[in-house]
Parts: sequence; structure tokens; C-alpha cells
Amino acid sequence: MSLNPKCHLIAVAGGKGGVGKSVLAANLALAIQKEMKTPALLVDLDEKSCGDQSVIIGIRPQKTVSDVTRFSGVLSEQNVKNFLAYHKTGLAYLGAVTGPEQSLSGDPALFEKQLYGLSQIFKYIVVDVGCFLSPLQFSVLELSSAILVVLTPEVLVVNQTKRLLNELSAATLPSQLFQIVINQAGQGGVATNAIVNSLRLPVVAVLPKDDVTSNQALQSALPFVLSRPTAPLSQAYHDLVRRLVGGVLQKNKALIRPKKSPTQQASPSSAGSASSSPLQGRQRRLTPLVILKMQVHTELIKEMDLKKDLTQAKDEASRQELRNKTQIVVSKLVDKRGQGLSRQERSQVIKQVLDESLGLGPLEGLLADSSVTEIMVNGCDQIFCEKNGKIQTSPVTFTSNQQLRNVIERIVTPLGRRIDEKTPYVDARLSDGSRVNAVIEPLSIDGPAVTIRKFPQDRVTINDLVDRFGSMTSAMAEFFKICVEQGLNIVISGGTGSGKTTLLNVMSSFIPANERIITVEDAAELQLKQEHVVRLETRPANMEGTGAVTIRDLIRNSLRMRPDRIVVGECRDGAALDMLSAMNTGHDGSMTTVHANNPREACARLETLCLMAGMDLPIKAIREQVSGAVNLIIQIGRLSDGSRKIKSVTEVVGMQGDTVTLQEIFRFKEEGFDKNRKILGQFQAMGMIPTFIEKFEQRGLNIPRSLFTTSSATKNEKQSLLRSGKPGLSGRRPGLAGKSLPGKKVPGKKNISSNETKKAS
Repeated sequence: MSLNPKCHLIAVAGGKGGVGKSVLAANLALAIQKEMKTPALLVDLDEKSCGDQSVIIGIRPQKTVSDVTRFSGVLSEQNVKNFLAYHKTGLAYLGAVTGPEQSLSGDPALFEKQLYGLSQIFKYIVVDVGCFLSPLQFSVLELSSAILVVLTPEVLVVNQTKRLLNELSAATLPSQLFQIVINQAGQGGVATNAIVNSLRLPVVAVLPKDDVTSNQALQSALPFVLSRPTAPLSQAYHDLVRRLVGGVLQKNKALIRPKKSPTQQASPSSAGSASSSPLQGRQRRLTPLVILKMQVHTELIKEMDLKKDLTQAKDEASRQELRNKTQIVVSKLVDKRGQGLSRQERSQVIKQVLDESLGLGPLEGLLADSSVTEIMVNGCDQIFCEKNGKIQTSPVTFTSNQQLRNVIERIVTPLGRRIDEKTPYVDARLSDGSRVNAVIEPLSIDGPAVTIRKFPQDRVTINDLVDRFGSMTSAMAEFFKICVEQGLNIVISGGTGSGKTTLLNVMSSFIPANERIITVEDAAELQLKQEHVVRLETRPANMEGTGAVTIRDLIRNSLRMRPDRIVVGECRDGAALDMLSAMNTGHDGSMTTVHANNPREACARLETLCLMAGMDLPIKAIREQVSGAVNLIIQIGRLSDGSRKIKSVTEVVGMQGDTVTLQEIFRFKEEGFDKNRKILGQFQAMGMIPTFIEKFEQRGLNIPRSLFTTSSATKNEKQSLLRSGKPGLSGRRPGLAGKSLPGKKVPGKKNISSNETKKAS
């Protein structure tokens, strides 16, 4: 929220207590009112205030900043007198506290709202923000037309003022706002020139030391610009007002609303030279803001050794210290080169340069957006993201391909991976588990390409897939849970971005906690909550081309680690043969994913991957491996409206001749679109009872056959409980709740209700 363009807000701050901030603020407000012949407002916003302003001007306020922020309306000419106190000269006053027994408090956003209302009434507002800056004070500083930094000519005070200026610069406030006021100047102390050279800021006023005038004013509770208007000290205040009003305030106000944007101010020659800078394979038009960011980047590299600093910053505290230090340097560089920027543009440039120098650049905002599930970078100037299932262009870009390369290096280096001309592509992960793939030149013609599959901050659960996303029914969810607990080998099949890894994560959560699990992945994404889990991750070759560890190596090694279950993130090469061998050699309940469009293609895909192992096995032998190892294939897909559904649940029954026989159990049937173009459909039971049901029943686990049919099923049967009397079986839980699943009647089979099933003794 911006203040009234005609209103000027002057903040008074100091790096150390006792330099005369409060006295300056009170006398300045009165001098402005007298000089400009217009009502002014004085606000006490000192964090450590004990009511000092009340003593200086001789007014005891009835309402304070806290009362103003609690007011639900907006201050206006009709109600403002209920909150402000008034001096006999007409000066309005809003106190921080009514006395020393109180402390300043107030919500920054609410105070900013009320400040907007006050800016419609008063043309000049003077705020004493003190020397301890909290969010409440910063909310005022960000709206200021000028920030008067008060100091006395003492070495320690000058040093503390440096700290304050660094703190203000780190808050991305333009240095043009800072106006140095030397108070109590006299013979001795630090010379004015030395202060200017030390702080590198102009001095707007030098106020003479006059202890007699100041003390008399405090004792009489009447500021000296009123009690002794002809004194040199009072005249210095009037000179300060004329200097501020005569140019400083108008110039700084333009920082909020510049007459011309930097794009309009750019000369044709500079724009032409920028746009002629080519990218490989695609021309890029560089705007003045992008040019400014590139210039600041270049200067920052000269000022700081960021690569070394980032390597040394290993904990959160050191990283935050480095960011603060870098932010101060970047702010000064932007002020040096970014003349004419508005505050919003200035803050934007500083943030983007910081993010690209220390973080992931413009990707930081996209990664923080919970609705973004995938980020695709096609060179520095094209970023796409998948939001709520739909791909759209992102307005943010990188400064250059080199900055994008730096971000990629920042991702892969901590993982011990590398990307260069010899190895121009890499798989990696972010600290939150999000999957990253990067490809650089010369393979990627238009600049580096990065794809990030975001890892959700809140882990997706089976309830989320049922209730939030509608990917399956509660009955199917309970069915999957039983299948995992009872040790079925499961393959999750689907296309790219269909949700295979998410579903694998959810399914893995059903594995009993007392079993030893080994996970094998290219880039670790699975987040199993069980205690007995060993996570293995592949390793690429080193610079000599040796030392690579593949999925196959890890699967073979995992067999020596006494696993109960092996979970492989994805089978994409000859590792499929090792995975099937593990499933066939006593590691029941293992799981993996493959890329395929339907269950039949998933079997064919596994055959092809096994052939890639180089074992020269006959097709029939491979198919026997598939049919003997895999029990269930779950097909998941992303529909045209962006939603993800379990499209098919298929049992691998066995072999018939040379063919793997499949039996579909559940299916999602599309039935059209609603008014919002969302796909309508229902999950259907296909009427086929899985062959492994009898095996479950032999273990004492009773599953109602009506789950797979609709003809004689009742609602109570669908919700019946799967119980077991044997110890160690986790069958005592809520039943297969959910809507009736329509499907075909099983020919030649009698549908057995839960009441007819025999309970285990």
C-alpha cells in the first residue's frame, strides 16, 4: 500500500541511543509546520520509548499506536481527533505509550493501513523510529520519503551508525533515502569530512551543540524552535526543513512512482546492443532490468568470492550470515548502477540477484508454490511449470545461461555428481527430495535444460489419493493395503508424470514395520517411515570414467543384505532381470515401477528390459520369469484434465502357452466431462476374483467376494471387516468402505458374503 503521493513521510533513526533522535523529531515536525504553514503529524514509534516525545512537547496522549492498530476502521478527518493529541500550535501527535509502565506494540500491516488514512489528512508526517528496528519500524521505513540518520561526532557512534546503515541496506531500502544529520557538532570530535568518507553518504545538516538551549526547552516542555526561534540551533532546523522540502523529498518520492520506467529510459543504442547478444539457436531480447542484473552480477563476482564462501557456509547460521553480507553488497551495487528504479523494481532486482547468486534463482518462488508440481527450464529465458495439472509459462527468467549453469552446479555438487562437456547430463535431487534432471550444451542447443519433479512438503497418503485426488476408491485402497501386507510382488506402470513414484511411496508405507526394506534408486525420492530401511542410491562415473555404481549393482548387492523386501524406484534397463530374479527367490512383497501405457505393455516392457541385460535368454524363459515373479500390475495415468487415476488393476495369472495371461480386477471408466471440463467416470469391478484370494483365506484372512462383483453384494458386505485370528497378521482394521463397485457377475462362481465366510479359529 502506497501513501498519498502528496504526503511526505520523514523517518528519524539512529544507530545508538543518546544522539538526540527524539528531540530532533519533535523540533523538526514543529519547524516543518511553521515553515510550510500546514498541519503536520508527529508519531513516536521508538521500540524503547518511555513516553519521551510526550515530555519533549508537553502532551500526554490518551490513545497510542496500539489503540490505532486495533481500530477496525480507517482513520479519516471525521474520527482522527479521537486518536490524536494536539499541541497548542496545531501539531498532531500519536504517542507510542502513555507512560513508562507500557511498551510499544502493534501489528505492522494494520499500522500501515492506518498510516495510509493519516496520509490523506497530513502532508508531512515525522516518525521517530528509534534505533531498535522491528517489523513495525520497517513497515514505516519502506514508505518513507527520507530517512534521517542522526549521529553525534563520536567514533563509537559513527561505528554504530555503520551497523544501522548495513541493516537498512540489507532490508533493500534505497541508499538515496538515507540523509545523515550530525547533531551536537562543535569543537572536537570526528570531523564532518571524515564522517562523510566513512559512511559514504552526504550530510544534509550539521546541527550545532547548544546544551543551554536544549536543557531549557526540556525543562519547560516547550521545544526550542518555539521557545527560542532566533537561536542558531533553531535556525539550523529551519535550514534543514528548507533543504528537505526544496529537493530531497521530491527526488526521493520519485523512487516510489518514477516518471519513466527503466524500460522507457533505456536508450535505443543500449537496447540494440543488448538484443544483439545471441543465444545459441535462439535470439533473446534483453530488457534494461536484465542488463542491470547482469552488470550487478559481474560487479558482485569482483567484490566477493561466492564459490569459496558457499563452500565454507555449511550450517544454517553461516549461510544466513553470508546472505546478509551479500545482500548489503548487492544493494550498494544496485544503488550505484540502478538510477531511476522504483522501490519495487529495486527490491525485485536485489532479490533476483541474491537468489541466483546463493540459491536457485527464479526457481525459488516456483519451488515455494505448493500448487506447482513440475518445473521445466528451456534455457535461461523460458521457464514452464505444471500448475494444478496444467502446463503454463512462468513470467520469471534467469539472467543468463551462465547463471543457470551456476544453479545447476549448486544442485549437483553437494551430491558428489558433476556436469560438464564430458558428462553433459545428470540426475540429482534437491534437499527436499525433489527429482532434478539437467542437460547442458552441446546436447541442449538453446542453453541448459532443467526438469524438476517437485517433492510435496506434506507427504501424500492413501487417504489423500482417495479423498483429495479421487485416484481410487477406499475399497481399492484397502485392497492394495492387504496385497502389500501379504507379500504380493507389485509393478506400478504408467507414463511420465503419471504419479508412479508417489503411488510407490504410498504403497511402500503399507509394508509392516518389523520387516527389513532395501530401497534402490537413481536419485533418492522414496520417503519410507518404517524404522528398518536402508536407502541405496546409484553413483555416476568419476572424471576418469570409472567408479560408476548402477541399479543392477545395487540390486545384486542388496541380496547380500538380508532384505525382506526390495523396492526399486524404476526399472529402466537390464536391472529388470535382477529385480525379477529377486522377486522369484524369496523376496516376496517387492515393488518397482516401469514406463508403459497399459498392463499388457508393462509385461512387454519388462521383457525388453530383461533382454538389455545381455544374458541372451529365450523369450519364453523371460516371460516365465515375469509371470512367476509379478503378482499385480497397477496402471496409473494422467487424464486430459490433469487428474491422476488408477486406470487398471490387473493380476498376472500365469502362462498359457508362450503368452503371459492377465486378469483385470478393477478399471476406471470415463463417462464424459462436467461443466468445468473435468472428466467424469467411475471405478468398476470387472467381476474377476483374483486367484491369490484363496491363498489369503488359507492364512485366515477373509475377503468378501462381493468386493469384485455387484450382483449380490450389499452395502454391509462391502464394508465388512477383514479379520484374522492368527498372530502377526494385520487384518484387524476397518473394512472395504466405499461405494458399490459396478461390474460383471463372475460366471460359474457363487458370491460369498462376509456372513458366509468361515472365521479363523
